[in-house]
Amino acid sequence: MKKSVAALLAASTLFSFAPLTAYADHQEEQKKVEYIALGDSIAAGMTPYGDINKSYPDFIQSYFKRSHVKLLDYDNFGVPGYTSEQLKEDVLNNSDVMKEIKEATHITINIGANDLFRKLMTDPAHASEGIATASANLETILQAIDKLNPNVHVYVMGYYNPFFYYDQDSQAFLVPLNNALNSAIKEAAVSNSDSYVPTGGAIDPHFQKYMPNPEDNHLNIKGYKVIAKEFWRVIKKDVK
Repeated sequence: MKKSVAALLAASTLFSFAPLTAYADHQEEQKKVEYIALGDSIAAGMTPYGDINKSYPDFIQSYFKRSHVKLLDYDNFGVPGYTSEQLKEDVLNNSDVMKEIKEATHITINIGANDLFRKLMTDPAHASEGIATASANLETILQAIDKLNPNVHVYVMGYYNPFFYYDQDSQAFLVPLNNALNSAIKEAAVSNSDSYVPTGGAIDPHFQKYMPNPEDNHLNIKGYKVIAKEFWRVIKKDVK
């Protein structure tokens, strides 16, 4: 990515006979989790230098494994460059994705940034149209997920600011667009009774630490760990 708009266009206390019974009950009642991730390069684990490494869904998987639940399945369908239109097509017509959605207990989603970025590169004067497209498609995606699996917990990510390395004039134009995208994502999630997970508050104050390449807006592994932590703050309430 270029750096200007122009270029961009207490178990031990129990009675001695209790643990075995308690353990058996725990095994019977242990919550079972099937987790899938949907999204773009952020979900896929794209690094600031173009390779794929540990993603935030990978770290969320680790949170599940360290909790008291039994993780039965984990699938990451994140695809670098994916737009909301492509994800909508998957949710509506990709049999593999649809099958996993039907079986899932928890789904994380991040989508929409590439709709905005592509519009910025091709028609910056009408960049807000990319946000409108992402919003409409996300609403369809969330509604389709509900039809496939009415009981699944869905968590939708708000994006961090990817434009910190741009000059001030460019940021004055770009940052409000990113904020508008996040507002549209939040509105779609909330209106569908899903959870919105903002990430800017955790990433933006330390962008040089987590987004170290001025020529690229992807996070390093440390950044993806932070994203996972923000998701887990919300997810853990649903795995008690």
